[in-house]
Amino acid sequence: MPSPRVAVAPDRAPSWVRDAVVAGGGQLVDPPEAEALVWVGGPDAGSFEPVLKAAPGARWVQLPWAGVEPYAELLDPARTWTCGKGVYAEPVAEHALALALAGLRGLPERAAASAWGSPGGRTLFEARVTILGGGGITEALLALLAPFRCDVTVLRRHPAPLPGARRVVGPDQLEQVLPGADVVVVALALTPETTGIIDARALARLQDHAWLVNVGRGGHVVTDDLVAALAAGAIGGAALDVTDPEPLPEGHPLWSEPRCLITPHTANTQEMARPHLVARITENVRRFAAAETLVGLVDVDLGY
Repeated sequence: MPSPRVAVAPDRAPSWVRDAVVAGGGQLVDPPEAEALVWVGGPDAGSFEPVLKAAPGARWVQLPWAGVEPYAELLDPARTWTCGKGVYAEPVAEHALALALAGLRGLPERAAASAWGSPGGRTLFEARVTILGGGGITEALLALLAPFRCDVTVLRRHPAPLPGARRVVGPDQLEQVLPGADVVVVALALTPETTGIIDARALARLQDHAWLVNVGRGGHVVTDDLVAALAAGAIGGAALDVTDPEPLPEGHPLWSEPRCLITPHTANTQEMARPHLVARITENVRRFAAAETLVGLVDVDLGY
């Protein structure tokens, strides 16, 4: 079985990326000679496009992130594309659970307190949880929620059953799965259909103690609508690992909102991601060499 010719870009890519390619049986080459391309640069299509053009023979392209929306205009159906979907599922699910617990227990307010205050908080045990999205993050989160005996509803494009979810519904059921939820977790791919899915109408359907947790993309939430809902006390609070805009500017109203907890897109850090991404690159290079189905395939038409 010949070694596939694989280019790694950008030039400043860390050595462990090249080591991962070699471990999978790949031969490192420059982009013009490549039949496969591993891109580990930032989500900047402007810097990626010249590399892509320099590798016209690259039949397969590996992208580093789960979300591929920055590259949407470059997703050529003539190539096979894979991304980091599923690679970061467990750490992101862990973060979502931490945010949910922090919100329900009132930790954002208590962390800023300078006096004893009054007791409060809710338990996650036997709570009603609605998760928007049915990918790897949701699968990992369902496993983490199992000990809490939560009543979980999942909304996904294809409403096939998922272990740990009491029911799975399609996108047309959004307005039906928000009322009654104690926690709503957003773990979706960002597409034109999901952009702004949490807007004033959706927020109005939540209970006044419900917490919104967003570990998807900032664009899933209409920020001004969330600010208004929090200011009015219409929901219990919001825990956000992603925002729109991102990074959230200093002085933005969400920073001073006592029932809002913001982490700077750290549900998955480079330290957490590295061993998982190494394994993904190595496995996909091996599969490419063996003409096997690759892991983390991108559906160019759907955009994720």
